Amino acid sequence: EYLADIKNRDHNKLGRDMDLFTTVDVIGQGLPLFMPKGTKMIQKLQRWIEDLEDNEWGYVRTRTPLMAKSDLYKISDHWGHYKEGMFILGEDDEDENGNSVSGRDIFALRPMTCPFQYYVYKARQKSYRDLPYRMGETSTLFRNEDSGEMHGLTRVRQFTISEGHLVCTPEQIADEFKNCVRLAKYCLETLGLEEDVTYRMSKWDPEHPDKYLGDAAEWDRVEGAMREILDDIGLSYTEEAGEAAFYGPKLDIQAKNVYGKEDTMITIQLDMFLAERFDMYYIDQNGEKKRPYIIHRTSLGCYERTLAWLIEKYAGKFPTWLCPEQVRVLPISDKYMDYAESVLADLKKNGIDATVDGRSEKIGYKIREARMDKLPYMLVVGGKEEEAGLVSVRSRFAGDEGQKPLADFINDICQEIRTKEIRKELPEDEKK
Repeated sequence: EYLADIKNRDHNKLGRDMDLFTTVDVIGQGLPLFMPKGTKMIQKLQRWIEDLEDNEWGYVRTRTPLMAKSDLYKISDHWGHYKEGMFILGEDDEDENGNSVSGRDIFALRPMTCPFQYYVYKARQKSYRDLPYRMGETSTLFRNEDSGEMHGLTRVRQFTISEGHLVCTPEQIADEFKNCVRLAKYCLETLGLEEDVTYRMSKWDPEHPDKYLGDAAEWDRVEGAMREILDDIGLSYTEEAGEAAFYGPKLDIQAKNVYGKEDTMITIQLDMFLAERFDMYYIDQNGEKKRPYIIHRTSLGCYERTLAWLIEKYAGKFPTWLCPEQVRVLPISDKYMDYAESVLADLKKNGIDATVDGRSEKIGYKIREARMDKLPYMLVVGGKEEEAGLVSVRSRFAGDEGQKPLADFINDICQEIRTKEIRKELPEDEKK
């Protein structure tokens, strides 16, 4: 039973069977193609996160380049610490001093957005009144992972994340870090994933100090500050050496896939080093220049990995608001197609993702196929429904829910979508 459940939930199989994504050898490993249904799901997640961050959590939105000259990554020291994981464009012809032999600029696709957003911050002088300055971006990133590491949507070479960087005064860092944790937990709770995660404080490796910026005293101070914040929140977490970013410790929110392999879903990092490398400052109350602290964070993490997680969590039976197809209208015969199309038009006017199954098939066949497609709702329409302006509602949750005025059904499903309700499914023997 356990092995059968894994097979039914494995996103790499189920996601393809549901026509959410595919991969093609001539395009390359770790470069998934999202089909219209999968694209619709990621679009819903992205719009939700962007609106949430901007309207409720005080973020400003940026849009930065997908590549930059090696000069940028040398300032951040990604060139020194992360170059092997980057895609270099053109021939890397630098000499031992880091200068181009050919005289041409060397570019690389970005593995993260932080160096770019720092220049958004630096574009205008900031005072302490402007802080915290919270920048959010839906960032497409590129990392040159090993071929053996590629798996479905959980380990890819191009991916998109809900990335953000918060520039703070030292006095603001604790509250802002706590709010980043609260935002991440809110996202997990909304998706019904909060019970599936563990928390890990990722520290530096004092046995290999050359892999990191700063010295032991600075790392002890920063890690101590993070530990104090996490303890104040009351978070239950483990600690692991050697998992920190080269510029600071991080809180990693971990989850396991159906095979038991653990992946990082959401990351919140403390950075007390890069502001100096990029000469970032703010003017304090006394008119003096001060270095800010920086928090690197994701609110939902990588959209590709999150979609894989959702496929396996729900075995493809997603909450209604996330479904690429929320309602399918099923006319019982061709002569009720006009009414079915009018129902569809009303659904679409209210922002509901719906279709009509207008094939000349028996209604029982259409219902069974809609169930196989794991749809939340089916609306069966015939003569009685057309005459009274009704729809016969069948759902994945309760089976036959009876006839309803179309307006009432629209109100109910719109509320379910708006509140992002995760409606529970009754056992099969209790469904009508």
